Amino acid sequence: MATQAERVYESDLITGVWIAEPKVHGDERGLFVESYRREWIPGAREMIQTNRSNKQAGALVGLHYHLHQADYWYVISGSMRVVLHDLRVGSPTDGATQTIDLRGDVHKGVFIPPGVAHGFAAHTDLVMTYLVDGYYNPSDELGVAWDDPAVGADWGVASPVMSARDANNPRRADIPDHQRPRWPLRT
Repeated sequence: MATQAERVYESDLITGVWIAEPKVHGDERGLFVESYRREWIPGAREMIQTNRSNKQAGALVGLHYHLHQADYWYVISGSMRVVLHDLRVGSPTDGATQTIDLRGDVHKGVFIPPGVAHGFAAHTDLVMTYLVDGYYNPSDELGVAWDDPAVGADWGVASPVMSARDANNPRRADIPDHQRPRWPLRT
């Protein structure tokens, strides 16, 4: 299955989350990494857009979630802690929280399916890319409180810098029923 990957495996904490550890090819000139292939993720739709995000150390983004969009995150330089939380009602892992540390010098990507809340804290200044399988849709940009005790995340930052939107996301228990992802999702 993993043509140019050392290892691709599904999370043992959250169903549908996949971690890819791509092969690194290098010589005296530098290195080459094929950071994502759709065939690595069973059932993944085609990624149609790539975004770049530069963040300063201490920045916290999230928790965001989508009912219809999947993401694939890969850090180019720097380091961050990814926090994932399964919001999918009826999922075998509903309510599970997982953290994954990503660094530019340790080649690893994470596939995040629709309905799994996701965010990150920049532990250093960083540059990341993320692929998405849907174009920006403001009605599919939803959030849950980053500091919700029901999520129980260890972000690894003491005084996060965040947007007003992220600071005001509702707690999990306060998400309106029509905005709750259901398992299995129909995208």
